[in-house]
Amino acid sequence: MLSRRRHRHKRNLSLGAPPTTGSTGASSAEAASPAPSSSPLSTLSLDRKTFLRQKQSKQLQASDKTWVRSDLRRGSGAGDHTDTHILIRPPSKCSSSSQARPLTSQASVQPEQEVPGGSRGWLEPINISPMPALYIQLHGGAVRRLGDDERPLQILNEYLTNLGFEDPWRVQEEGMNPEIGCLIRFYFGKPRSVGGSERVQLSGVFNVRKGKLALPVNRWSKRQVTLSGTCLIVSSVKHAHTGKMHILPLIGGKVEEVRRHSHCLAFSSAGPQSQTYYISYDSYTEYLRWQRTASKIASQRVNSVDLSCCSLEELPAQLFYSQDLTHLNLKNNFMSPHKGVPALTSFYKSLIMSLSLSNNALSEFPLALCDITSLTELNLSGNRLSSVPAEVGTMHNLQTLLLDGNLLSSLPVELGSLEGLTYLGLSFNCFSCVPPVLEKLGGMERLCLAGNKLSVLDLAGLQWLSARYIDLRLNQLQKATVADVEQLAHIVHLDLRDTGLDELDVSSLCKLELLRCDRNTLALLRVCGHALKSLHAAHNKLKQLEVHPVPENLTVLDLSWNKLGCVPDWVWESSRLEVLDISHNCVTELPVRLLSSGSLRKLLAGWNDVCQLDERLERSQLEVLDLQHNHLTELPHNLFIKAQSLRYLNVSANKLEDLPAASLSEDAFSSLQELYVTNNSLTDKCISLLTGHGHLRVLHLAYNQLQTFTASKLAQLEQLEELDLSGNRLRAVPTTILNCQRLHTLSAHSNCISAFPEVLQLPEIKCVDLSCNELTEVTLPEILPSKLQELDLTGNPRLSLDHKSLEHLKYDSLSQGVPAVWSHGYTEASGVKNKLCVAALALDSFCGIHEALYGVFDGDRNVEVPYLLQCTMGDVLAEELQRGQRQEDYIINTFLTMQRKLGTAGQRMGGSAALCHIRHDPVASSEHGGCFTLKTANVGRCQAVLCRDGKAMQLSHIHTVKDEAEYQRVRQHNAIITEDNKVSGVTDSTRIMGYSFLCPSVTPHPHVSTVALTPQDEFFLLGSRRLWDMLSPSEAVEAVRNLPDALAAAKKLVTLAQSYGCSDSLSAVVVKLSITEECCCFCEPPPPPPSPGPATQPGLHPYSGSSDGSIPLPQPPPTSSATVSELSSEFSTSEMSSEVGSTASSEEPLPQAEPPTSHPNLPGRAGTHRPACRGSSFHRQFSGALSDNGLDSEDEEPIAGVFSNGSRVEVEADVHCLLRHNCAQSQQSTDSPPPVTLQSESLPLAFPSPSASPVPPSSPYLGGEARSGTLGRKARGNGSVACQGRNQDLIEEAADAPVKKQGGYFNAPAQPDPDDQLIIPPELEEEVRQIIQQQQLQTHSQQAHNYQNPADYFLTPL
Repeated sequence: MLSRRRHRHKRNLSLGAPPTTGSTGASSAEAASPAPSSSPLSTLSLDRKTFLRQKQSKQLQASDKTWVRSDLRRGSGAGDHTDTHILIRPPSKCSSSSQARPLTSQASVQPEQEVPGGSRGWLEPINISPMPALYIQLHGGAVRRLGDDERPLQILNEYLTNLGFEDPWRVQEEGMNPEIGCLIRFYFGKPRSVGGSERVQLSGVFNVRKGKLALPVNRWSKRQVTLSGTCLIVSSVKHAHTGKMHILPLIGGKVEEVRRHSHCLAFSSAGPQSQTYYISYDSYTEYLRWQRTASKIASQRVNSVDLSCCSLEELPAQLFYSQDLTHLNLKNNFMSPHKGVPALTSFYKSLIMSLSLSNNALSEFPLALCDITSLTELNLSGNRLSSVPAEVGTMHNLQTLLLDGNLLSSLPVELGSLEGLTYLGLSFNCFSCVPPVLEKLGGMERLCLAGNKLSVLDLAGLQWLSARYIDLRLNQLQKATVADVEQLAHIVHLDLRDTGLDELDVSSLCKLELLRCDRNTLALLRVCGHALKSLHAAHNKLKQLEVHPVPENLTVLDLSWNKLGCVPDWVWESSRLEVLDISHNCVTELPVRLLSSGSLRKLLAGWNDVCQLDERLERSQLEVLDLQHNHLTELPHNLFIKAQSLRYLNVSANKLEDLPAASLSEDAFSSLQELYVTNNSLTDKCISLLTGHGHLRVLHLAYNQLQTFTASKLAQLEQLEELDLSGNRLRAVPTTILNCQRLHTLSAHSNCISAFPEVLQLPEIKCVDLSCNELTEVTLPEILPSKLQELDLTGNPRLSLDHKSLEHLKYDSLSQGVPAVWSHGYTEASGVKNKLCVAALALDSFCGIHEALYGVFDGDRNVEVPYLLQCTMGDVLAEELQRGQRQEDYIINTFLTMQRKLGTAGQRMGGSAALCHIRHDPVASSEHGGCFTLKTANVGRCQAVLCRDGKAMQLSHIHTVKDEAEYQRVRQHNAIITEDNKVSGVTDSTRIMGYSFLCPSVTPHPHVSTVALTPQDEFFLLGSRRLWDMLSPSEAVEAVRNLPDALAAAKKLVTLAQSYGCSDSLSAVVVKLSITEECCCFCEPPPPPPSPGPATQPGLHPYSGSSDGSIPLPQPPPTSSATVSELSSEFSTSEMSSEVGSTASSEEPLPQAEPPTSHPNLPGRAGTHRPACRGSSFHRQFSGALSDNGLDSEDEEPIAGVFSNGSRVEVEADVHCLLRHNCAQSQQSTDSPPPVTLQSESLPLAFPSPSASPVPPSSPYLGGEARSGTLGRKARGNGSVACQGRNQDLIEEAADAPVKKQGGYFNAPAQPDPDDQLIIPPELEEEVRQIIQQQQLQTHSQQAHNYQNPADYFLTPL
C-alpha cells in the first residue's frame, strides 16, 4: 500500500523541467541594478523533499481540496496529498544548469524570466506579496495572470478536452507530458520576453554627452538613459529613475553612427531647435539593439507606439513622457480596466487620436476612455463587453468605433449623439435586429453587422439608415423584403455572403455599385443595373439572373459555380465589362459578340459544355482566355489573328486535334506567352504551328498523341522557359532544345524516350523529369548546372549509369518484400515560388507485413509543418497502436498527439493532413468479408478517394464554417470569420494541424472513416489541397484508372493539376490494390510478437513466404540502379525550438528481438536524383514508387546495401547502433536471410542487415530502428529527436524560458555522403561478397547468445 501510494504521488506531480537560463535581451540597466535574490534569472523548482518541507507554509483551501477529490478527470486523485494540485503544471524542457531550490512564501522580489515562442512580456515593478501570482501562457503567446478563482489543473484539463481528448486518463497523461509546454504553460511569477521588452522600452546606464563633440565644455558623464514610446529620456543624475528628466522627441529626428567613438550613437530631434545627445555603449550588442529600435522610431511619419502582444496589465511609467503620442496600439494584452486603462488619461498634453484595446479580455466598457475627448478611433473588438455605457455619448470627436466580437445585444440611446461617427463595427455580436439608435447617426457611412442573429433582410428598414456600405454576411437570413426604390438611394455597397438566401431581389437599390452574394443557395437574382460596377454571385444555384437596365458601368462579373445554361444577353451589351467568370456552369455557347467585345480582357469559361466557338470572330481585346474542360474539337482558325493581345490560353481537357495558325505570315509573331493544351488529341502536325508564337514562355502539351517533336520547330521557340511533354509517345527530345537558353523546367515523363537529352548544358535549367521512360544510359557532365535542383530518372528499368554519373548520385534502395496486395507511387511538385510546401508518406510495410501507412501533408505556404508531419506521424501512430486502445481512438489520438509534437512550429503555422492506414483483421475461413480495413483520417483540405467498381468513393471530409456545427463551435469560442471565410483571417478549415494559437476555435480533431477492402476496390488516392481544387474525385479516378503503374498515375495527377492552372505545391499518392477472395477468406491471425530470449519463434522473417494461409509475398522486383539513385535533398526549415517532442514515448524501451527488416527509404524523397550541390530551394517534382519513405533519417537504415553496376559495386555502410561488450552484430531472429549473390546484370540488390533485428517495443515500426532516427542529431533510446530533460516534480517559477536553438527542430533528412561510400573495383567484388556472407553466418551462430544476454545501446554518429 505504501509503495502504491508513493507511486501515485509521483505520478500526480508533473514531470518536467524549467527553461534554460540566460537572457540575451536583458538591458545593461537591468544587469547593473542590484539583485535582491542571489540568482534572479535562475529556475526555482520543487522536488518531492522540498515540497514536503514547504507543506506547512503552502496549504490549500478546503474548496481546492474538495475540487481535487471530487473528479478523477482533474488529475490529482491522491487524497493524502491534497495540496499537490497546485504543483501540477504542464512541464517544460530544462537544461542541466537549472538550479533546484525551495519556493518561499516570504516577501520577495518576483524573479523575471524569458518567455518562449517570441511572446511579449514586460518587466513588472517590484511587487512584495506573501504569495507571488500564477501566470498562464497559451501557445507561446501572451502571458496572463490567473484569477483567484482559477485553478491551473482545471484549465489544463479543459484545454486538452477542447483539443479533442476524451478519455480522462489520457487527458491526465497528456497533461504530464513535458512537450505540452509548447501549447500551455504555467509560471510562478510573471515571465518576461526578450523581443517584447525591447518593444516596450530599452534602459541602461551609459556615458552621455550633450551638444556638439567639438566643444570642450561638454563632458561625458554616466546617466540613466531610457528609450520608451517616441522619446529618448536622459536623467539628470546618475542611476536616477525619478526627478528631472531630459526628454528628446525622436519622431522625424535622426539616429546616426559616430565614427570617432566606438559603439556610439548620436540622437537628434527634429525642428529648428533640435538637440543632440551622444551615447556611448559598453558593447556592440547593446549598440545594435538601440540603433535598430531608435531608427525605427525616428523613421515613423505618425507618432505611434505599438505595444501589442506584450502581456501588459499596466502601462510602463516612462511611456507617459511621450506627450506627442497620437496612435497607441495595445491589442492582445490584459489591460486592467481599473488600473491600466484609467492611466491613459495621464496623457493630458497629448492628443491621442487612435487607441486599440482589442482582445484584452475586458468584461466592461472602460469609463475612463470617455474622458479622452481627443479620440477619433477606438477599437474594442474581441473582448467580452455585454453593454455600452451611456457616457459614450460624450466622445463627440469619435469617427470610428469597432465593437466586433463581443456580447452586445443592444446600444444606448446616447450613442445617437455622435454626429461625427462614420464607421461602426458590430459584427459577431448578439443583435437580432438592426439597433434603432442607428437611425440617429446621420453621418454614418459604413455599418458592419456580420455574424449576428438577424433573420430577415428588411430593405424597408434600411431606408432609415444613412450607411452607404452595409455588411450583413453570415446572418441566417430567411427572406428579404422589398422596399420603395426612392427611399434606398443611399446604399452603394451590400454584402450578403453566406446568409442562406434562396431568392434575392435588390432591384430597389437603384444606386447599388457593389453586390456580394456568394456562397448562398440563390436560384433567382434581380439587381438594378443603373450604377452597378461589380457583381459577385459565385457558388450559388443560379438559373436566372435579371439585371435591368443594362449595367453600363459594370466591370467585374463573377457567376462561377452556378447552373446557368447560357450567358445572359445583357452581359455582352455591357460596354465596360473587363472580367467575366462563368466557369463551372452549364453554358453551351459563347456569343461571338462577347468574344469580340472591345472592353473584355479576361474570360474564364472553363468546366462548361461548349462544343464550338463561332468562326465569325472579329477583332478581340482578350488577354486571358480559359476554355478548359469543355467539348471543343477545334478552335476558330483566326483566333490568334483576331485576338492579337492574347497572352494566356488554356484549352486543356478538350477534344482538340489541331491548333489554329499563329499569324498570316511567317514574319509576324503573336503575343501569346502561355499555352496549355494538355489532355487533348493533338498530333505531330500541330508542332509546326507553334513556331509563330515567338514570345511563348510556357508550353504544356502533356497527354496528347505526339510521336515526334520537329527539331527545327523547337529551335525557333527561343523564349521558352517551361516545357511539358509528358504522357505522349515521344522517343527523343530534340537536341535543338539547346537553343532554348531560358528553359528552366523540362517535364517529359511517361514517354518512350531512350536517349538522355542534352538539357544539362542549359544555363538556367532547374528541373528535369524523365521518369517512366525507356532510358538505357545517362552521361552527366563533369560540372552540373549551378541551378539544377531536380533530376528525376525513376521508372526507367533498363537504365545503367557510368562511373562518372555515379560520382554525382547517391543511392536509395527500394524496399523489399512489398506485399502483393498493394503497391504505391507518389510524387511531389513545388510551386512557382520554388518552395516545396507538401510532403508524402508511404510505407508499404508498417508495423508488420499485413499493414501499410500512407499520407499527404500540405503546409500551404510553410515548409516546416508538412516536413515535421512526414518525419514524425508514422512513429506516433505506431506508438498509439501499442497502447491497445479502441479501434476508433488510435488514429484520432495520433492527430491530437501530433499537435504537441509540432512544438513551436505549430504555434503560428499549420497544415492539412490525410492519413490512410491499412490493417489486417483476420476472419474465419467460412466468412466472406474483407480481412483488410482501410481507416482514413484527415484535417484541412487534404483528401483521400477510393476507387470501387470504377466509381469514386469519398473517404474524407473538409470542415469549414459552412458546416453549421463547426460555425457554432467557432463562434462559441469568440472567434471571428473574415470576408474570405477564414477563422481569424488565417485558415478556412476549422480542423487542421498546427495553428495552436487559434485553439480551441481550430482543433486537430480529424474526420475518420473506415471501410473494409473488397475485391472490387481497385486503388485509392491521396492528394494535397490544391490537387482537389483542380480535379474532382471522379475526374481523378477516371484519369488514372487505366494506368497500371502507380508512379505514372501519381505523375499524371500532378501534371494535370499544373496544366489546369495550379501554381502551388502539389502532392499525390496512388496505392494500387489487389484484393482477392483468397486473401480475404483464408487469412489466419498473425503470430504473436516474439519475446526476448532463445524462445523466439522461427519463421518470422517479415518477407518470407507463409504456408499457413497468410498473404504470399513476392520477391523484390529487379530494378535498375538508376531507379533508386538520388542526389542530395534540399530542405529549408526555419529556426525552431528543440521543444519538438520525441517521436515515441519518453520511457526507455527494453531490448526485444524482432525479425530483420526491410530497407526503409528516406522520407518522401526516394527514387529521385538531385545534385550534390546545395543551392536555392527550387523543386518541381519529387517522386518515388514502392518505397517506405516516411521514417526519420538515415539512422533508420540499418542495412548494408550492395549495388552492382556491371563494372563496379557500390557499398553503403551504416553503424549507428552498436552493442556493448562483444556484440559486433545485432540480435537477429532464427531465420537468417539467404546469402546475397551479385548478379552479372546491372541490378541493385538490397538485403537485411545483421544489425537490424533488435527493436524496442515502444514503437512497432517494422523498420529496424525507426524509433532511433535522429535526422543528424544524437537519438534517444525512445526515438526522440529532441534532448531529454531531467524529470522533476516542480512548478515553474520566474526563470529563463526555453531559448531557441539554431538549426530548427530537425536537420534535413540525412543522406550518405559520397566520401563515406566505399566504391569497390570490379576485381574485388568476389571478395566483398564472401565477407558479407561470412558476417551473416557469424551473426546467425551468435543470435542465441545475444538473446540470452540483451545488450545496452550506444548511439554513435556515422
